[in-house]
Amino acid sequence: MAVVLDTTKAKKTGAAKPAAVDLKPPPVRVNGVTIARDAIQREMQHHAASKPFTAWQNAARALAVRELLLQEARHIAIVAEPLSDDEGRRETDEEAIIRGLIEHEVRVPEPDDETCRRYYAHNGARFRSADIYEASHILFAALPSDREAFAQARADAEGVLAALADRPESFAALAKAYSGCPSADQGGNLGQIIEGQTTPEFEAALTVLAPGQFCEAPVETRYGFHIIRLDRKIEGRTLPYEVVAGRIADYLRDSVRRRADAQYIARLVSAAHIEGIDIAG
Repeated sequence: MAVVLDTTKAKKTGAAKPAAVDLKPPPVRVNGVTIARDAIQREMQHHAASKPFTAWQNAARALAVRELLLQEARHIAIVAEPLSDDEGRRETDEEAIIRGLIEHEVRVPEPDDETCRRYYAHNGARFRSADIYEASHILFAALPSDREAFAQARADAEGVLAALADRPESFAALAKAYSGCPSADQGGNLGQIIEGQTTPEFEAALTVLAPGQFCEAPVETRYGFHIIRLDRKIEGRTLPYEVVAGRIADYLRDSVRRRADAQYIARLVSAAHIEGIDIAG
């Protein structure tokens, strides 16, 4: 038996409709001072996010922290002294006040030579110049999506590689005849290469070769198949401490500054009354 829903009862009894849901975010206030909604909306352009509400939260959080810092700066009577850069751009008074507050309230110790040397000793790889490879290749171009062409490119590469085993001196001529890369005009020469400039597969094959050596098998990449020859390797070197000491000191100083600034703001937040946004979130 069919069941028919009786909607007349709700009409007769005047059943209440569900209350409308307010989708607007709550007002954001810092110690009683309201952050204007339109200011938060303008700030959102500086806080890209996958969801608009996330961007709104990030913008509101940034403006709440800014308001908190301005309130503290006014409380201890920080005077705005705007700075300008070499291009003539000038700080706003609010930017200058906040900078003045941080400089006045947050003390950052200078990294000493011992600390810098210890960082240098523990992070040597950061101060080593990249290895340089001078290489040549023959590209048998084909797209992986074209199975027939891709299989033919593999076969051609294997055939040429076998020919090179007997006549390695013919590399340049074979590159000009077969390579689908513009380097064919230079006999396959790619010049100098450092890490990250080629595909991962090409790089992995190149870095295990000795100068003058060919790859053992054609190297597959998204471009097709490559026959790779390493012509020369220039080993990277670790830069002397004296050369990078200033850079290390700047890095350590900035790192300590960021942590100290965050701790200072956290102390202000813990003592403030903030509504509508979770600063710690």
